[in-house]
This record gives sequence, C-alpha cells and structure tokens, in this order.
Amino acid sequence: MNDAPVIGPVTGPANGPSTGPVPKPWIDAIEAYVPGKSAGADGRPLVKLSANENPLGTGAAALAARAQAQDASLYPDPGSTALRAALGTRHGIDPARIVMGTGSDELLNLVAQGYAGPGDAVLFARYSFAVYDIAARRCGAEPVVVPDSDYGADVDAMLAAVTPRTRVVFLANPNNPTGTYLPRAALARLHAGLPADVVLVIDQAYAEYVEAADDDGGLALAAAHANVLVTRTFSKIHGLAGERIGWATGAPGLVATLNRIRGPFNVTATGQAMALAAVGDDAFVERSRRHNRAERARFAAAIDALGNHGLRAVPSEANFLLVLFEGALSAEAAYEGLAQRGTIVRWLPNQGLPHALRITIGTAPQMDAIAAALGEMAEAAR
Repeated sequence: MNDAPVIGPVTGPANGPSTGPVPKPWIDAIEAYVPGKSAGADGRPLVKLSANENPLGTGAAALAARAQAQDASLYPDPGSTALRAALGTRHGIDPARIVMGTGSDELLNLVAQGYAGPGDAVLFARYSFAVYDIAARRCGAEPVVVPDSDYGADVDAMLAAVTPRTRVVFLANPNNPTGTYLPRAALARLHAGLPADVVLVIDQAYAEYVEAADDDGGLALAAAHANVLVTRTFSKIHGLAGERIGWATGAPGLVATLNRIRGPFNVTATGQAMALAAVGDDAFVERSRRHNRAERARFAAAIDALGNHGLRAVPSEANFLLVLFEGALSAEAAYEGLAQRGTIVRWLPNQGLPHALRITIGTAPQMDAIAAALGEMAEAAR
C-alpha cells in the first residue's frame, strides 16, 4: 500500500497541466489508512509486531478447511449462510440478524454510509481506530473527536458532544490503539444517554481476549435495542487476518441497511470455509487467549520496571500494549532502535501519539527481546 507509484498531474494536449476529475472535497480530506509495516526502510524483513496479528498463527481446523474449499471458479455463497448459522448458534443470535463483511472494516464504513452524510456528525473518542475518521469522511459527514480520559473513552464527554446532527457513535471496546476498556455499566450508560435515532457501533475486534466475566454486554444491547450494532472480526484471535472476514449483528433494520450496500460476494469461499471451521475451534481460541494473557502480563511488568526511565504501559485488555515514552528516550528513537534490532512495531504520530508505541504481544522470546532492547536504549538515553 505504501509502495504505490506517485502519479503526476494529467496533462492536456494544448493547455498544459490539468487537474483532471476532481473528487468530492470530503474524499480529498481523507488521510489514507496506513497499515502496520513488516519491513525496515531498506526493505529488510523484520519481526512484525505492528498489526496485532496472532503470534500463534492460524488454527489447524481452519487450515484444514482451506485445503478443502470449493472450486475457485465458482462464486461464493453471497449470504455466507452456513457461517452465519454457526455464528448464530455460538452466540445465541438469529442468523437473520447477522451480516458478513470483508473484515469488520467494511462494516464500519457501511454503517456510516447508511446513516450519515453531509451535514451530519460521527463521534468517536480521541485515540480511536483510524478507520472511524475515514468512515465519517467517506460519506461526507463531519468526524467529531471527543476528549479522552487517560487514553480511554470518557462516557460523559461523549454524551456531552452529542448534538441533533449526531448520527453515529463509534466505540472500540477494547480500544485500538490504546487497549483501554469500558466495563458493562459504563457501556450501558453511554447507550442509555444517546437519542434513539443515533446508531451506537460497538467495535469488538478484540472481544475474545477479554475474560468472559468481564464481558461488556454489547451483544445483549444489540439484541435488545434498535440502534446498537456490534462488529467483530476473524482477523485477530482466530488468526485469519489474510482472509478478511468480519461480521456484525444488530436489529433487523440495521442489518437490512448493511445488506443493501455491502458487496454482493464480499466473503470468499475459502474465507467462509476457514471461518466456519474457526468458529468451532475452541481449543485454539483458548490457547491464544491464555498465551496473550500471560505474555501481556509479563511484558507489562517489564515496562513497569522501566518506569524510572519514563516508560509506562497503558492497561490493556487487547493483544497489544500501548507503551508511553515520557522520559529521555523518545518513542521515535525506540521505534528506530527496535527496527535496527530486527523488530517492527507501530509508532502513531498521525493519531496524536508521537510519544507512544503500540506493540503487539508476540512470542515469549520476542517480548523478552523487546523488553531488553527498550531497557538498553532507555539506559543509554539517560
């Protein structure tokens, strides 16, 4: 994506430079999404801890399903019927209230497109997923960034920002890129304070990493109310990021809207087969959750031990930590230093976080190497 060729201005035969077709101003204002990198500036492959992928890879059941997927010359089931039925059984949801997407990113964009437009507002907390701003601008709506509370969503601030122009509120829970989490009572209070004609989108891309006892109640809200949509993905704990499979659930009206405007064959046959197998692979999901919980705790403790050097980890419920650099060692220097040592993480100055690195939880040796490297760099920067 970052290697696309630079195309110069269109030139006419007689009149010199011409701008050519002009996009809508709200499209021109979009800053394209920049994915996590996997190589250094010199093209050298690096250990990739920049995209929150599962360090355990893909489960055996999904891999076996890929080998038996249908003939690629045939179109896939446009309604992902078997996959929606399996998801419905797993979560106690009527499959008719489930819609599939090309990753949850497609669904996030579609809900903004379906319910907002020029003159409307789309709300989300500061330090939220970058796609929310893009989704708002794609449909001509105004993105409204609400002040955070210690890198997390502030329910009171979000409710105070709602106006008659507000059409959609996005909330990632756990949040990306900070890892912060709104508990059930706070999420219920946010929903209760919204007008009935405002869609609350609860982005649960990392929900499977949260302990069952700490469930935020988002699926229950989506089942009970006409204005709540929950999105999830197979990209994270299921290890299917390369297949681009997401799903959403909500009231019949919300699902019907998304079905009207989604791509007609938006989940491939291979993706449907692999996701169907992944839904039932409880052992792989549990192993991934346990690994993440243990390594995240160990890495957080290692960062805490560097607190006298100005490093601090934001408490996380996801499969990454946001590490803040508030001392002599800057986030940019740490980012470059880790890359030189063979690991790429996520530095996010374009999201207002020039002082932080988002670091995916990898294998135990990978996390030990990062912690040691950060300690060396922090000591050298004193």
